[in-house]
Amino acid sequence: MTYCVALKIDAGLVMLADTRTNAGVDNISTYRKSFTWEIPGERAICLMTAGNLSITQGILTRLCEAIKRAEAGESVETILNATSMYRVAQIVGDLMRQMQDEHRVPLLNQGVGADATVMVSGQRAGGAHRIYMVYSPGNFIEATPDTPFFQIGEAKYGKPILDRVITPQSPMNEALKAVFLSMDATLKSNVSVDLPLDLVVIRTGELAISVNRRVQATDPDWVAISTGWADALRASFGTMPDVAI
Repeated sequence: MTYCVALKIDAGLVMLADTRTNAGVDNISTYRKSFTWEIPGERAICLMTAGNLSITQGILTRLCEAIKRAEAGESVETILNATSMYRVAQIVGDLMRQMQDEHRVPLLNQGVGADATVMVSGQRAGGAHRIYMVYSPGNFIEATPDTPFFQIGEAKYGKPILDRVITPQSPMNEALKAVFLSMDATLKSNVSVDLPLDLVVIRTGELAISVNRRVQATDPDWVAISTGWADALRASFGTMPDVAI
């Protein structure tokens, strides 16, 4: 399985993804689920994927093939020349629909799920920073001030901390802590999600990938957040009043 989370705050976009992929308890692998593109000063884009790996890899392959064709001089629309982030989400949705049309029936006939989800985050010159959630049919929704974050994969464990602390006005340092704590809660409760993690930050108006970092189990920030949170929870639990019986 997987867990990916993306926050849209006034200060920018924060994306965190795990790398665990499994097809059963004896077939566990590590695959990157976070992918970035940028034209510094013009646009920065991050995609995170969950669901059927063959579907999401096919989408990424076709995105990259289109970019190579455009770089070779062909007149082809890509996520790097699309006129808006909305159009980027449409391109991803169209490819999702193509992959589903080609592979869903054969996959289902083999007893394999074909569902997949892609989160599209980024900003281009002249536009706002945005996050879209693209579903298996190719349709998508956008993050709003009322819902400033999206999750895909094993979302339930890491949602409470986000619900409690994240608003559009949250500063960047709090957003980073929140996604780390959200991931930590998921790792503690679900063995299908695991390190290493991929952290991507796109600050509002920079039009570049501000942070693109692989977080290992020994990463000092990760260790400090994870152990600090565990200690804080235990301390807080001890202050709770006893239940009368």
